[in-house]
Amino acid sequence: MAEGHGGDAADRFDEVSFPALLRAARTTYGSAMHEALSEVGCDDLPRNGMFVIGAIARTGAPLARIITALGVSKQAAGQLVDTLVLRGYLDRSTDTEDRRRLTVSLTERGRAAAEAIRAAVDGVDVELVSRVGPEYVAHTRATLMALIGGDRGSEQDDRA
Repeated sequence: MAEGHGGDAADRFDEVSFPALLRAARTTYGSAMHEALSEVGCDDLPRNGMFVIGAIARTGAPLARIITALGVSKQAAGQLVDTLVLRGYLDRSTDTEDRRRLTVSLTERGRAAAEAIRAAVDGVDVELVSRVGPEYVAHTRATLMALIGGDRGSEQDDRA
């Protein structure tokens, strides 16, 4: 990442496509989160598990909305939730107000995973701000929100 803006380093980044930059940035966050999860004994999260755990911890949104934002089939979502329950990250129970509905909540292990993910993301964010400054981070966030369509970003955010 270039220090600040301008100069040869910035010109070099102009040649890299947005999808390539986004993929590399996702890898930076993903590596930090996987390392943090491993350190707390939660290295068995399935694909998309961090998204579900993070969304539940951060927003408490209904599972149906989280799954919609995830963009997977109902079958894949059901398998993901089953795996998270079996591995001890989620509790599944019958909704007390509507017995036809199931609710999910984080277990102690799920909360530990969410805390590890959040700490890893915060660490990458702090490093990013120290390298380019808060103004560039804010501009990048605004650019990414515009790219994904404004308010939809809050539902699609997979940070914990």
